[in-house]
Amino acid sequence: MSQTLSASTLLAVPLAPLAGALLAGIFGTAFGGNWIGRRVSHTLTIAGVLVAFILSAMTLQSVAMDGARFNETLYTWMVVGGFKMEVGFMVDSLTAMMMCVVTFVSLMVHIYTIGYMEEDEGYNRFFSYISLFTFSMLMLVMSNNLLQLFFGWEAVGLVSYLLIGFWFNKPSAIFANMKAFLVNRIGDFGFILGIGLIAAYTGTLNYTELFGQTGALGALTFPGTDWMLITVICICLFIGAMGKSAQFPLHVWLPDSMEGPTPISALIHAATMVTAGIFMVARMSPLFELSDTALNFILVIGAITALFMGFLGIIQNDIKRVVAYSTLSQLGYMTVALGASAYSVAVFHLMTHAFFKALLFLGAGSVIMGMHHNQDIRWMGAVRKYMPITWITSLLGSLALIGTPLFSGFYSKDSIIEAVHFSNLPAAGFAHFAVLAGVFVTAFYSFRMYFLVFHGKERYDQNPDAHHHDDDHGHGDHYDAKPHESPWVVTVPLVLLAIPSVVIGFMTIQPMLFGDFFKGVIFVDPVKHPAMAKLAEIFHGPMAMATHGLMTAPFWLALAGVALSYYMYMVNPALPAAIKRTFMPVFTLLENKYYLDWINENILARGARALGVGLWKGGDQAVIDGTLVNGSWKLVGWIAGLVRRMQTGYVYHYALVMLLGIFVLMTWFVWLNK
Repeated sequence: MSQTLSASTLLAVPLAPLAGALLAGIFGTAFGGNWIGRRVSHTLTIAGVLVAFILSAMTLQSVAMDGARFNETLYTWMVVGGFKMEVGFMVDSLTAMMMCVVTFVSLMVHIYTIGYMEEDEGYNRFFSYISLFTFSMLMLVMSNNLLQLFFGWEAVGLVSYLLIGFWFNKPSAIFANMKAFLVNRIGDFGFILGIGLIAAYTGTLNYTELFGQTGALGALTFPGTDWMLITVICICLFIGAMGKSAQFPLHVWLPDSMEGPTPISALIHAATMVTAGIFMVARMSPLFELSDTALNFILVIGAITALFMGFLGIIQNDIKRVVAYSTLSQLGYMTVALGASAYSVAVFHLMTHAFFKALLFLGAGSVIMGMHHNQDIRWMGAVRKYMPITWITSLLGSLALIGTPLFSGFYSKDSIIEAVHFSNLPAAGFAHFAVLAGVFVTAFYSFRMYFLVFHGKERYDQNPDAHHHDDDHGHGDHYDAKPHESPWVVTVPLVLLAIPSVVIGFMTIQPMLFGDFFKGVIFVDPVKHPAMAKLAEIFHGPMAMATHGLMTAPFWLALAGVALSYYMYMVNPALPAAIKRTFMPVFTLLENKYYLDWINENILARGARALGVGLWKGGDQAVIDGTLVNGSWKLVGWIAGLVRRMQTGYVYHYALVMLLGIFVLMTWFVWLNK
């Protein structure tokens, strides 16, 4: 196998899903005359993603086994002076792994969608959107420069806007997609400032050229201050990651995005879009290693997200929102790993999380289908006996999520906790407490959902809306009907996602964290940031790690969380209500999501609106229109009116003026010569 990958093969990876998206989006919808039906539309888009996955798997094999690499410009868009704007690919181990994760999860979601969206009128449009999303994400992870990265970054944001608001007749969906769009704009503003600073001080957007200048960049200060320029750049870039990867306080869009259909919850909010920020920081590790201030900032933000978003998952009753807050919490774990300079551990957790979180989202969607579109876990129970495949796969996903030894989540989650423990940054103490406490919280809310859905008594007939409900698809359903297992197009993706959710961590921890898989791709200063070096010293293989894990604090915290949830919701179901009454202020705080939405809507949004109205009325209408525009023509008109009075048409008036003028000039000259 050649050491250099084929450009045409790599180009086919993003273009295959794009072709499927265009064909289904144009010819499968009213826009293009509905020339092709549902079967052709889903076949084309699935074929495009399947081709992308096969080529991605072949690429990963070449990269991992033969050391193959690719880093070339494919197209020069424009050259301004010496500044080049290009389209190109950088394919190394990080990119190849991301390509496989994105295409595999996308393929599972495409297949699953056949069953989930079967009755929806926008069937072809939905397939077009998710295929277009896959193209956008592939362009993001395969880029070799910041311009193309930003294109993919904005493209996934645009498609997520279309997908969250897919049911555009629902006011809540429209509100959610606008919220996601606006919150991401805040993060993207910071991101583009960071890119602009890089362009201004290095004269390039190419990764390789940029990383070659890190030494010089690290010695500069921000103009007019004594701040390190690299710190400002890294914090600006990370603000972009905070928006895209839903970190506190820019996390508020992600739970509301559950208004979209369940398949996009799995695609966007598990494996792809929300991990773009994590990927970007890992890719930019040569820059972030130069700024301890930025790394401390990342640690604090990640720790807050990991712990406090987990608390919100405890009180959720919508099955999708429980999983959504779980996603927020796990993204916090990845961010903490980045702050501890354990970039490879963050990416490792990104990969394992992609599989089990996509499994949990799709499992939740299967439950929703089986429960006739009921999403409230309070009116479920004993679903296990009616939906055995959904039950067992959801159990496996939940065990992976809470970090059960030998499951994939255990290897990545425990590595994060250990890496933070070994970090010598000031913020590491708080971060270590947050990720440890988060283990208990995660186990509690995960198995609260699991027990309420799959065990206990059947509660379908107790739902107050059982006979008067229209689901997301607009169909009236009866919640008290018995659940039923989902069709094979739904259960097969669940099984295929459950397999890596169990085994992928065991199989890949050695090469990804302690081997040469990320050698030359992710850069860590082992002297300043020794976490990875110390992790390598105590690692003695995946089986030894799992055995040792049975005696560590995270395992017992997770076990305590599961046991407490079982007692509270299976043995003594009256206890949660009693706790709620006792701690009502805390419950109210959690129910209102720390009042961040209220602050955003009533203080920030209204303040911005008041400022806008003030600038409009005071600045635009009063100063610009009233004074500069209208005032200038009024002044000119007034002067013209005076001058017009002097134009009488009589010769003797003009002669008098001339004589007076001569007299004034003579007097002035005489006065000057005295």
